[in-house]
Amino acid sequence: MTSVPVPDRDEIAPARRARLWRQVLPLALLSPAVLVTLAIVFFPMVQTAWMSLHDYVLFRPKKFDWVGLKHYAAILQDEVFWISLRHTVLWIAITVPAQALLGLATALLLNQKFPWRPVARALIIIPWALPSVVIALMWAWIYDSNYGVLNDLLLRVGILEQSIPWLANPGTALYAIILTLTWQGFPFFAVMILAGLQSIPRSYYEAASLDGASSLRQFWHITLPGISGVLFTAILLRTIWVANSMDVIFVMTGGGPGYATYTLPLYAFLEARTNLDFGYGSALAMTFTLLLLGIVILYLKRSAKAVH
Repeated sequence: MTSVPVPDRDEIAPARRARLWRQVLPLALLSPAVLVTLAIVFFPMVQTAWMSLHDYVLFRPKKFDWVGLKHYAAILQDEVFWISLRHTVLWIAITVPAQALLGLATALLLNQKFPWRPVARALIIIPWALPSVVIALMWAWIYDSNYGVLNDLLLRVGILEQSIPWLANPGTALYAIILTLTWQGFPFFAVMILAGLQSIPRSYYEAASLDGASSLRQFWHITLPGISGVLFTAILLRTIWVANSMDVIFVMTGGGPGYATYTLPLYAFLEARTNLDFGYGSALAMTFTLLLLGIVILYLKRSAKAVH
């Protein structure tokens, strides 16, 4: 009966060290990013949550009284909060689908072969690359009732009889800013969807054409399933970014006229910046964060069911 050779202890130790190193290396590489995230995201979030439970107004810096859920109870009675919430829902519900549809159409066009296609793909990213402040100022000039390009064009073609103060009219101000953000954000969808389109094998379309499938059926049964993962991710990211976006609104209208362009992030910012009420502003910010977190969780669950 032959004996099984027992590995030497000196041979086992290097193997264990190598296995341990493979387990520790990913954690070691991720630790700087985790520490930075904790420092600039989670610590301020915890600080904001703690501050929302206190009465803290900046012109009384030494007074930091515990009030518990008083601010959250006041939010439910705050008419401006409900106005801002309604505007935030409109802001997200119109902007994100508009960006997605425009980005999808642009990606389908850029996926075709035509002269100067590389130049078109490079130019389409310009709205996304420009700083938000530049875009806000540019579109504020476009909307200007005295010398704006939009009014001048609509007057020339006979659609308008007199100039409209787009950003000074409570009925048009929010939708004007939605159009601005749609123009700014659709290149993100275009680039993401274009990458998804190019990952779909051409043989799928060739086989569908041989079977007599129309272009619409190819789009519905090949293109949409092929880009569904990219589309779900892009919609989730843009929903978060659009919901938190307030720089364009702040530069173009500052929330006005009146409360016509107030959104929850802008309201929380103005409470802390203008009224110096960091306690109430923090409570508004935490309320918005919880609402947005609920939307994200619901979207992820529905997306997971759709994929499976």
